[in-house]
Amino acid sequence: MKQGEDQHLVGQEQSSPKIDQSLELENETESEIEAEVPGDSLGALIGKDTKVLVSTLGEPDRKDPSAYGYTWLIYSTDQQQYIQAGVLDGKVVTLYAAGTDSNIAPFKIDQHVEKIFIHYPIQPEVTLKLGSNSYKFELSENDMNTRPLIKVGENYAQLYIDRYTGRLSSVRFLDKKTLLKHQPYEMVYNGNLIQSEPPTDEESLQIEAGIEKQILDITNAIRQRHGVNGLNWHQKAARAAYNHSKDMQENEYFSHESDRHGSLEDRLEKAEVDYSLAGENIAFNYIDGPDVVEGWLNSKNHREALLNVEFTHLGVGVYQKYYTQNFVKLNKE
Repeated sequence: MKQGEDQHLVGQEQSSPKIDQSLELENETESEIEAEVPGDSLGALIGKDTKVLVSTLGEPDRKDPSAYGYTWLIYSTDQQQYIQAGVLDGKVVTLYAAGTDSNIAPFKIDQHVEKIFIHYPIQPEVTLKLGSNSYKFELSENDMNTRPLIKVGENYAQLYIDRYTGRLSSVRFLDKKTLLKHQPYEMVYNGNLIQSEPPTDEESLQIEAGIEKQILDITNAIRQRHGVNGLNWHQKAARAAYNHSKDMQENEYFSHESDRHGSLEDRLEKAEVDYSLAGENIAFNYIDGPDVVEGWLNSKNHREALLNVEFTHLGVGVYQKYYTQNFVKLNKE
């Protein structure tokens, strides 16, 4: 009997940044609590020339464009050292690491958050200056518990916490401009708002295709960490997932059930996927692939699909900021 698992919906609320004319940081430090990044840490690569990155990590397995102007250099061959490094104008501006063997000092993947918070108490407000402009991020309680922000030298580290284990799942290092482009938290500012140029339609297709691959890679890195078999890409399931993401965006709904295309079971059968078990995760309004996978990991039913030992293949479909994962266990031929 074929089964479609109806996972809870995940949507990340994002509000427009607010101008606060009273925001004055002239006499304030940007962050009173600051982490120190050792020279051999991946975090020390932020701001370095791309040649330094390549000499340190080698040639990437592929390059994916992003919606924020930088290009991701993807290191995915070794899931225990999974890394995405964002480069712009010949410099490293951000780096995401999810592999257990990645050197992200002063942090460590799978480290218990209590050990982190002892040294770096999390603040509900993080302020920064860029030239004459002032910005303040306001973290919700959920943000502080699952994706806190810590200043590291002149840059920042966004920690992704697995709330079910209380351990560090991954980390993202960013420079100031990239953090401001992402706008991952509520923000008030005084001055100029830093934003990326909107991608063209052709660029959007390339960005979405890259995110789909990243979601597979990060899903497998997390599954490996939890002792679960990796998933293989399934093109037909990916097409069904993409069509569902596009359908949700174009028809302004967010659900596993489509008025036009039916249930997950209906959509997989239409895509000619020969499966015995299937599950689906959907999400919207996350900034990119790493962000959405960590969001699914912290939602009970999504997590169950993400770590289900019976699934063998995965298809991912991204359209604008709608994300769909279709997990399947294929029938034996």
